[in-house]
Amino acid sequence: MLDFLLDRARVPVPSSSLELRIAGRACGWVAADVPARLGALSAEFTLDAHTLHFLPTQAPLVRVLGWPTETVSALLARVAAELFKAGRLSGWRNELLDVVDNGGRVCGVIERAAVRPLGIATHAVHLDAWTPDGDLWIAQRALTKNTDPGMWDTLVGGLISAGETPEFALERESWEEAGLHAAALASSHRVGQFRVERVLPEGYQVEIVTVVDCVLAADAHPENQDGEVITIRAVSVPEVMRMLAEGAFTLEASLSLLLSLAARGVDTGIDPQALRRLALPQTDDDVIG
Repeated sequence: MLDFLLDRARVPVPSSSLELRIAGRACGWVAADVPARLGALSAEFTLDAHTLHFLPTQAPLVRVLGWPTETVSALLARVAAELFKAGRLSGWRNELLDVVDNGGRVCGVIERAAVRPLGIATHAVHLDAWTPDGDLWIAQRALTKNTDPGMWDTLVGGLISAGETPEFALERESWEEAGLHAAALASSHRVGQFRVERVLPEGYQVEIVTVVDCVLAADAHPENQDGEVITIRAVSVPEVMRMLAEGAFTLEASLSLLLSLAARGVDTGIDPQALRRLALPQTDDDVIG
């Protein structure tokens, strides 16, 4: 019944997308309209039928000396500014995210609003917070959110900023979104990880999500601090299952909850192996024709 959630998490790359390579390393999937909006930077990239190349002459040096992160970050800052000037970004967040190549190496940083048009992978962390009685704390997103306004979410969830570990990001987000200090997360532990790969209005989303479980104290009363949540409440597992079936949760929250429920032995009707496969990237054949 909930298999539709797995299908939504694995949408192939559109055939019109261009592979993004920085110094010869694969780093993303560029929306087809993006190169035309980078006219002022035309001397800083090369374009062929299938690939947008930044810093192609740096490839041999990267293999020997490692990433010139300052050079990459400065170039990506110019790219983000040009896309913003062209009206291609949905706002400007003033938040930097790590840019990681396909070998897991950080090659630079980029403005958060620019990652989707370039198909650059993001990393996030979600907290599935339980009550001692076995209910789950969930949060409804503010109607002003750019993505999934008004939908239900895990108690805590957010992107990992540049230079952060998942643990540090979880502590930061837990305070901002639920008013929880680090001590409240003493029982937290990782229960899994998954990837979301799908088409969004801004571009192609690739997101790697780390899922953390925690049991909050009986007297805990989570309270949002940053104005990005309408309400927070604790609900039973049957209620969570009903909401999942109705599509009430964001996709990332849905998958996080499924991993947490499975870790507790709850029968969600989804093959555990299928959930584990979500942690694997799509193959090169997974391209929309």
